[in-house]
Amino acid sequence: MCGVKGETLIDIGQGPTIYQDLSACESFKEIIGAEYTERNREYYKKTLRNEPGIFDWTTVIQTVCDLEGKGTTVEEKREKLKKTVTKIIKCDINKSNPVEPLVLPRVDCVMAIGCLECVRDLDSFCDALKNISSLLKVGGHLIIDELLNGTYYFLGGTRFSCVTLTEEFMRNAITDAGFAIIDLEVQAINRDKQQYNISDNDSDIFILARKLQDI
Repeated sequence: MCGVKGETLIDIGQGPTIYQDLSACESFKEIIGAEYTERNREYYKKTLRNEPGIFDWTTVIQTVCDLEGKGTTVEEKREKLKKTVTKIIKCDINKSNPVEPLVLPRVDCVMAIGCLECVRDLDSFCDALKNISSLLKVGGHLIIDELLNGTYYFLGGTRFSCVTLTEEFMRNAITDAGFAIIDLEVQAINRDKQQYNISDNDSDIFILARKLQDI
């Protein structure tokens, strides 16, 4: 799924984590974080500033730098991310304009990592997909990562329910929302190699798609 580049990427459901943006900041001039909860938005900002008391991302950042193979140091990567993430705004994927009251210019790429599965049901998933698509230029790219065949996940010791997604449903939902699928990968979960089971899904699905039209 590499090779996608552009001016601006919106990270939908950014959460308090930076891992998903570490390589994206090399391919886009601007990243806009779009997250529902104020607590997560503030934690992400603290992470950008590398404030004391936050989660130590050093090992993760070093791993990304090693995989990219450009000789980038951890501090250089931190600085690049800090410069590239220009805004962190509130986002509600249930709204036709997820970032209202803001009206943003359409962007080159929208990324949603482990976000849309948190909706109420499959119809809500399709609606949310179309809502975030409204932020994207025709010809722009969607990067999405979801749990397959799962019903719940744990976060901070609390159990949350999620909508059960299948590969067939995901393929249909993406194309029905006006996209052409460029790449689709399903990765099985090996529970024997996991120290903790944080969800009951049997696999993850990764999709890269290009927007053909507004729906």
